[in-house]
Amino acid sequence: MKGTTLKCVLGLAAMAATLGFAQSPPQDAPKPDNTAVNQRDRDKSQPTADQQKENPSDRETVRKIRQALVKDKSLSSYAHNIKVIAQGGSVTLKGPVRSEEEKQNIEQKAAEIAGKDNVKSQLQVATKHDKHADESSAAH
Repeated sequence: MKGTTLKCVLGLAAMAATLGFAQSPPQDAPKPDNTAVNQRDRDKSQPTADQQKENPSDRETVRKIRQALVKDKSLSSYAHNIKVIAQGGSVTLKGPVRSEEEKQNIEQKAAEIAGKDNVKSQLQVATKHDKHADESSAAH
């Protein structure tokens, strides 16, 4: 009886300690801040996805670029989720990517589809902080 009681008490203590650690947020993790991105996207001179017209040619261009990006399994989830905006044959690429090499790879794919002179890149290589935040959110 004493052995069973001791096991129960120790088990409950272990569970309580585990729950305490699981619920306490990391103290050194900074809160995400995308203020600069939001300010950039409010700039009316910069194209945004909601400004795209229902131009069949532009839609087809975006579809082909998006298809090429998703098909390339070597690209990160960041790269697979960039914004591809087409307006009047011009394509704008926006969003974070993992590396300069990945950025160039995406720009090349878009240029092959839309034409080199028709692609404007606003892709940004993610900082270490951005990568850490992405990895920790992927773990949950």
